Amino acid sequence: MGGTRRPDAFIQAFTLHTSQFTLQIKLPFLRFSATVRYFMAEIGKQNRLTVIKESSQGSYLDGENLGEILLPKAVTPDWATVGEVLDVFVYRDSEDRLIATTRKPIATVGQFACLKVVETHERLGVFLDWGLEKDLLLPFREQKRLLRPGRSVVVYVMLDPRSDRIVASARLNRHVDIARPDYRSGEAVDLLVVEETPLGYRAIIENAHTGLLYKSELSEPLEYGQRLQGFIKQVRPDGKVDLRRDPAGYRRVLPLAEEIFDALVESGGFIPFDDKTPPEQIRSRFGVSKKAFKQALGSLYKQRRVRFENNGTAVVENER
Repeated sequence: MGGTRRPDAFIQAFTLHTSQFTLQIKLPFLRFSATVRYFMAEIGKQNRLTVIKESSQGSYLDGENLGEILLPKAVTPDWATVGEVLDVFVYRDSEDRLIATTRKPIATVGQFACLKVVETHERLGVFLDWGLEKDLLLPFREQKRLLRPGRSVVVYVMLDPRSDRIVASARLNRHVDIARPDYRSGEAVDLLVVEETPLGYRAIIENAHTGLLYKSELSEPLEYGQRLQGFIKQVRPDGKVDLRRDPAGYRRVLPLAEEIFDALVESGGFIPFDDKTPPEQIRSRFGVSKKAFKQALGSLYKQRRVRFENNGTAVVENER
């Protein structure tokens, strides 16, 4: 008879992934397969880390694969003690040491944002305000045009593969997803305007793909770096995405009509808005285009719930 074999000799597969591993064990008397999840701290991301010790400098957090990470005293909550789990952002300080903060940046690694230039460095590039103690570097090699303090620029936040430091890139086309998207027509999405074209405005969709908002369908111009909610109009056969500012058809008209009517009632039966009100005032008050507003008003008028008077709209008496 052969000698007794150790159980680990029967491990058939062990696969390590970024956030989990799968372990399969096959024994003559047992078959077992399990996926075990574990959490790895990530540079440039929000992490939930445990306080493991305190010092005069602040609190040290268990950075798991990254080792101990200092959370400076200035940004440590008064209630944080050993054993507490904190939501922190991990990055590198000016001396290239890993450090944590409870402050949240405007954007994390893998996201796009419009940031303001605060300083120029003659050798490195420009520094951007992203809401943290240390400004974000936009290297010269990642710029598309010369930038000066006070200007704003849309960038992608990434880990520099050369240095493992968090940097910005204004070369957006390198970082958008070029795979065909699977958005649904009418789906609500977050947009970031990055460019004006002859046809309209190019926008980044959900930190991933790009699409176009057509000028002919907008009631007012958009601004570079503007964030807004939009809607998928269609994904074309070539994979390009057409966008719209507002929901389509009655899905927008009926809820908006009720919102306008509620505003009328709350204002005593009259609001200084009608089909001649400037688009920017309508957008500021109701958050929709003038076209959508007029359609909703028309719906209320056809139902004989409102009437137009004195450069505004009033509730029909029996509707109060």
